[in-house]
Amino acid sequence: MIEHRVRVHPSSDRLPREDQLAWKLAAVATATDELDADSVAMAVNRVIDNASVAVASLVRRPVAVARAQATAHRATAPGSSVFGSRTRVSPEWAAWANGTAVRELDFHDTYLAADYSHPGDNIPPLLAVAQHTGRTGADLLRGIVAAYEIHVALVKGICLHAHRIDHVAHLSAATAGGLGALLRLPTETVHQAIQQAVHTTTATRQSRKGEISSWKAYAPAFAGKAAIEAVDRAMRGETSPSPIYEGEDGFLAWMLDGPGSDYAVLLPEQGEPRRAILDTYTKEHSAEYQAQAIIDLARRLREKTGPLDRVRSVVLHTSHHTHHVIGSGANDPQKYDPAASRETLDHSVPYIFAVALEDGTWHHERSYAPERARRPETVELWRKITTVEDPEWTRRYHDPDPQRRAFGGRAVITLDDGTVVEDELKVADAHPAGARPFGRTAYQGKFRTLADGIVTAAEQDRFLAAAGHLADLAAVDLDGLFPAVDLDVVASYDAKLPKGLF
Repeated sequence: MIEHRVRVHPSSDRLPREDQLAWKLAAVATATDELDADSVAMAVNRVIDNASVAVASLVRRPVAVARAQATAHRATAPGSSVFGSRTRVSPEWAAWANGTAVRELDFHDTYLAADYSHPGDNIPPLLAVAQHTGRTGADLLRGIVAAYEIHVALVKGICLHAHRIDHVAHLSAATAGGLGALLRLPTETVHQAIQQAVHTTTATRQSRKGEISSWKAYAPAFAGKAAIEAVDRAMRGETSPSPIYEGEDGFLAWMLDGPGSDYAVLLPEQGEPRRAILDTYTKEHSAEYQAQAIIDLARRLREKTGPLDRVRSVVLHTSHHTHHVIGSGANDPQKYDPAASRETLDHSVPYIFAVALEDGTWHHERSYAPERARRPETVELWRKITTVEDPEWTRRYHDPDPQRRAFGGRAVITLDDGTVVEDELKVADAHPAGARPFGRTAYQGKFRTLADGIVTAAEQDRFLAAAGHLADLAAVDLDGLFPAVDLDVVASYDAKLPKGLF
């Protein structure tokens, strides 16, 4: 890997484009190296994973609204597919609808380092453009691997959260790069597209703070849509704000660390395998990633605590990120509100721990049902749970060795007689370093579980076969990556929605 220092430069420096981070990201995207076999296999897993969570979310309101907006933008052939519809639409609108479907349940892959990310959010816009432009499965895989490489590098090197900038700014750069790889565009074109994508998708983190709204699911879809539009514009020869990262009125100078910004971004050198996707991990449970290990820990503690009405207090010792983002350190009263939105509850580790401790399981719908959140005994237990930052867990969260990195915590439960029950878990069971790491069989099982009742068994088999042979799919066969669903179920839900402009 090559370490690239990224600093603010005055306009008078006339920073050469080859020295700009956006150019270096574009160069990674447009390299013609052969793909790593393990990375390709993992990319297939993530295509399956995305379809799993997308079909499970089709009759959720934000997804249905995004689908309605998209299908109002029908495309002339070929266009792109939309989960839950037979209508082909313009690719940027397919990215919008499918990106929202993938993100809605907070149930697909993640990468955590200096910042946060869901790299699987890159896949919907890449798949939409691959369909529309008649690319093959191999082309799509090249784009996915490149997007993950760029995304992970940015998340490792540049922290957005410290400045309350939403993480989709890194996503849009990665998607623009992945599209460049998919389409085999010139480095100059991708350079301009990355710059526009970053410029237009920089937003505050209020989308994940306080009373969290449905925009949490739309935000990455918006980034994917913007990246497609940026690539289209760059392909037509238009330029973008430059240098977007290093400029004296640019991203670093005014959104991040200011004129003294100094970041290190590690990128592969020419010929080095692109393997960043292998450092990412998916979710077994539908909740914020830092809660994955906490759910597994709660399930383990159930047998030790006895009747939960005897619990006096629960303190979760965990990392800075977990405490301040989904814990009591966020200082969001909404995280303890039984009437809070689902989006808020899946970012409340006190709520998640309470329900997992009571139920011993987790479900993407039942665990968030309004009647479940308002259960009196749950509310009583929930409000006894707090988090604290433990410097050792923070250190482990940022350990440079992925095998030693920890995203869990230690639970200390004090009972009413003073008895203390405690246990800790480093990573979720499904994490690559966990008790039951996810492999192809687990991804397939997740798809079958979430598709049950909306995708027939035969259609499940057909989809999994198509995804498993993605590298060999011809352009026309990419349609097979959209499992056919029960359209009567979807249409009956859609008919109840209010109308908009389109």
